[in-house]
Amino acid sequence: MCCELGALKEKLAALEARLQDGEKKIEALQNKERKTVVFTAEAGPRGDIGPFNSETTLVYQKVITNVGNAYNSSTGVFTAPYAGVYYFTFFQHAGGRPGTLLFLYKNNERMVQTQAHPAVNETAHNAGNAVFLQLQVGDRVYVRMDPNSHVYGSGYHTTFSGFLV
Repeated sequence: MCCELGALKEKLAALEARLQDGEKKIEALQNKERKTVVFTAEAGPRGDIGPFNSETTLVYQKVITNVGNAYNSSTGVFTAPYAGVYYFTFFQHAGGRPGTLLFLYKNNERMVQTQAHPAVNETAHNAGNAVFLQLQVGDRVYVRMDPNSHVYGSGYHTTFSGFLV
């Protein structure tokens, strides 16, 4: 009887541990659900944007999705509301000359770029890039145009998107 009681106590302790682990997983999933951050914005509704004489932040004015309200369509800046890994993409379309060089920044540091050389025989050029970034609360992510670059800001060709992984 003593051995049976000991075995039952061990099983009970194991079940309690599994229950606590399950509760922690449920809580983590609930927290993740509350931390949904997703945005996509397009440079439109205007036509050509640029070229400018100096490097310029590209403001994507037409917001398609902004769950979590972390993207600011007045400044073109995404501000991380939560720490974590985020995935960003940016695509551009432009016509003819000059070429286009865009940089994706994290705070004040260039992270990745996309470049389309001047179109010689074709009437347009396109480019895009993507990156995963580890962000802290308040980190800022934005796209800047190199001097003398331009993009086309209509027709949903030039976009900037991101989400919390």
